[in-house]
Amino acid sequence: MIHTEATADDGTALNRALWDTRARVHGSTATDRFYDVESFVAGRETLRPLERELAGDVAGKDLLHLQCHFGMNTLSWARLGARVVGVDFSPVAVERARLLAERTGLPATFVEADTQRLPDSLAGRFDIVVATYGVLCWIGDLDAWMRGAAMALRPGGSLVLVDLHPAFQTVATLEPLVVDWPYGGGEPQRETVTGTYAEPGLSLPAQDAVEYPHSIGEIVTAAATAGLTVQHLGEHVTAEFDPRGILPQGQDGLYRLPFGDSHLPVLYSLRARAPYPPTS
Repeated sequence: MIHTEATADDGTALNRALWDTRARVHGSTATDRFYDVESFVAGRETLRPLERELAGDVAGKDLLHLQCHFGMNTLSWARLGARVVGVDFSPVAVERARLLAERTGLPATFVEADTQRLPDSLAGRFDIVVATYGVLCWIGDLDAWMRGAAMALRPGGSLVLVDLHPAFQTVATLEPLVVDWPYGGGEPQRETVTGTYAEPGLSLPAQDAVEYPHSIGEIVTAAATAGLTVQHLGEHVTAEFDPRGILPQGQDGLYRLPFGDSHLPVLYSLRARAPYPPTS
C-alpha cells in the first residue's frame, strides 16, 4: 500500500469518484461472485449474524442504512420487515440501488447525501441506524458522522455499527508481517487505487482516494460526544469472510489475524442508544 498525506478537502470528491467507478462495476459482471446480484434477486440473504443480533427484530421498524452502496444490505433489512432508507454519496450507487429495489419488488427509499452532512429531512425518523463493513475509514469528520447518526434516531433508538477493526487495518501483509497504516489519529492518507476488492483480477483506471484512520477510543468518544450511550462494544478475532484478502482461513471456515500464539481482532461492533427526553 502506497500512501501519502492529503488535505481533508481532498477526500470527499476523490472518494465519490472512486465509489462511482465501483458502483458501476460491482455486481454488474458474471465474474463478480462477491456480490452475485442474480442470486440476491432470487432471495439470497446478505446480512451477517453479527449485525442482525445487534439490531434485533427489525420488523415494523424504521431503519436508516448509512453508506449503503448499491443497496443489497439495505434491501436485505427490508426483507426482514423493516421500513428502510439507504444513504450514499455516490449518485451512481443510488441509481443502481433504486433499480435493484425495482427488480426485487422491495419497498425502499434511497437518498444521495454525504453521511457527514445528512439532510435535516432525516432527523428523528428512525428506530435504528445501521452502518457495516468498510465505513469509517472513508470519514474525515468522525464527530459529524456520529452527530448525523444521532440526529436521525428517535429517542431510545439505536446505532448499530460493525466495521473493520483499526488494528487489522494497520496490517499490509502477514508474510512477512508489515504494518504501514496509522492506528488512529484521523489524519487523511492519500493512495492510488487500481482495482477493487470485489473483483481482484479486474483492471480499473488508477484513481486517487483518501482514507482516515480512527482508533477504537476515538470512535467510542465520538459516539459519546454526539450524545449516544454506548451499550455494547465488541472486538472480534474471527470473521466469516476476509474483508481485505490477506487473512488465512481456519479449518472451521473462519478467518483470523494471527499474532504470535494469539490473534488480533478483525472486526469490532458497537451499539449505542439515543437519549430519551428528560422527564419533568
